[in-house]
Amino acid sequence: MKFEVAAIDLLERDVRLRLPFRFGVVTLTAAPQAFVRLRIRCADGREAEGAAAELLVPKWFDKDPALSNADNFDQLRASLGAAREAYLAAGSNTAWGHFLAHARPGLVAGYGPALVERAALDALCRAQGVSFYDAVRSNLIGAEAFEGLDFPQAFAGLEPAPTIAARHTVGLLDAISAADARARVNDGLPETLEEVIARYGHRYFKLKVSGDIAADLERLAAIAAVLDRIAQPYYVSLDGNEQFDDMAEVAELWRGMRSDERLERLTASVLFIEQPVTRRRALQQPVEGIERPVIIDESDDGRDAFPRARALGYRGVSSKTCKGIYRSLINRARCARWNSDEGAARYFMSGEDLTIQPGLALQQDLALASLLGLTHVERNGHHYVNGMAALPPAEQTAFLAAHPDLYERSHGAVRPRIERGLLAIGSLACPGYASAAMPDWNSMQSMTIQREYA
Repeated sequence: MKFEVAAIDLLERDVRLRLPFRFGVVTLTAAPQAFVRLRIRCADGREAEGAAAELLVPKWFDKDPALSNADNFDQLRASLGAAREAYLAAGSNTAWGHFLAHARPGLVAGYGPALVERAALDALCRAQGVSFYDAVRSNLIGAEAFEGLDFPQAFAGLEPAPTIAARHTVGLLDAISAADARARVNDGLPETLEEVIARYGHRYFKLKVSGDIAADLERLAAIAAVLDRIAQPYYVSLDGNEQFDDMAEVAELWRGMRSDERLERLTASVLFIEQPVTRRRALQQPVEGIERPVIIDESDDGRDAFPRARALGYRGVSSKTCKGIYRSLINRARCARWNSDEGAARYFMSGEDLTIQPGLALQQDLALASLLGLTHVERNGHHYVNGMAALPPAEQTAFLAAHPDLYERSHGAVRPRIERGLLAIGSLACPGYASAAMPDWNSMQSMTIQREYA
């Protein structure tokens, strides 16, 4: 089904965190959330509106220390502005055709097209009265074969699940136990790792490491002392956020973990290590000396990144809607083909988070992760931000009514419901891209584009 994009509005509103989130080189306390609202006109004459949302996260897309957080915000706004102009001038095409025409290499340059393509797919699904899942599996998106991959056939076999496990993030500043919680928020929500486990029942965890090996080992030991109390098996990923200069340092951390008796169970529970080496060098050296799969995240800056990483020994790649839903679908098909060729399940995808907020952003990312076949996905927005507390009451009520399996009302606000570590997502199989509700557009402000950052 071909369509043209007739109108695009770029809006935003501020998000303030209840707890500071330290990852890599930044401590995040607040950031704007961007919204794309657009209208399409299909070849069959139908019209519909669609939307997407994503935080303007600083010091992830571009970690240049010379740029302020405000500079990073403006870079991403400019990327959205450029994508708006390109899509409005593009004429008629399939969703896949629009993606191929407007995809840009680089995390910043790709941010705008990634949001617009999601909003456009949402509109296409609404115009045709189908869910995101069915739009992909029936190839309403118009995917064509390339790289020797039959994408329509690969996508047809994808099967979402009604639940997905939430992998809890432990940031570099997060309190592990009550003794670590110095300045408490006291809003009734969990603040320490102990409290998070007691409240949500997580069994999957993502642990940030800093690149200071001695400090990392001590912090991991403190985390292990809490996780080892869990009677059932638990699973861990390590995220280096580019804090290591080379793979030899990562191997040194791994050897330290292997030799530390305090970390015996935690080390055995590690599933993979995420982007430990700075993007400047990550794809210039082989993965060696590490007994767990290593995946790329920040180095996944274009369609050719995963094949280049595979050649160096990387085994996986992250899925993030901020990098583009079609790139994730392509990488999912690659994993299936490569595993078939090698006769073993070596290659895989992970689901990662950039403090995704409840509503459109959360739901679209969860739907994508589930369609990819992921059984767990990093989720941290519900922990670092107080749910929908800052949103208009009517918007909160609308999302709760539309998705009562995913949300609950507690502590004065609507927020994601996590029980036994699981998110229930059956209601995301609705017409449109995973949302039967829309934000309150009147609660936002129009986005101002600073051209010098385009």
